[in-house]
Amino acid sequence: MNYYGAKELAESFRTVRNNTITIAEELPEEQYGFRPALNTRSVGELLAHISVAYTFQDQIHSQERRTSLEGFDFPSLMQRLVADEKVPRSKDQILEMLRSSGAKWAGWIEGLSESFLGERVQMRAGMTPASKSRFEMILSVKEHEMHHRGQLMLIERMVGVVPHLTREMQARMAAAPGKS
Repeated sequence: MNYYGAKELAESFRTVRNNTITIAEELPEEQYGFRPALNTRSVGELLAHISVAYTFQDQIHSQERRTSLEGFDFPSLMQRLVADEKVPRSKDQILEMLRSSGAKWAGWIEGLSESFLGERVQMRAGMTPASKSRFEMILSVKEHEMHHRGQLMLIERMVGVVPHLTREMQARMAAAPGKS
């Protein structure tokens, strides 16, 4: 019996995406060009990256339904995604990208069967592990976004915004019973 299936995976992805969207909404548009260091993505580029990052797993599992990564043209896909991240966009355009790509990805995940999620995909020769379940690979989209959301929360602090998750935790702590 699987306690974490497609429905739960889609819902947890939606939660992560909604938190990312809240950060994107709270950051002022004039901060979208901010780079925390040389040779890093700007805030806008990072948010665009988050919105298109699912494309790799979508290509493998939804578009091509690959059972092996042998022969997959990863460099071409990455070049296309990096170029897409660099396209200048307004805050509203980036928010729409986050919303629409999130809805598309979560909607697709929601309809997956347990047997599909359990299928193994062979990695390229010499990679460890030699194969991964589709579930692990699809879950990586959420994990990747959470990694970048941590970066965004640090950037928020750098530009003077207290992250919403911090404010919510502080409010819960202030309302906790027994607080002196």
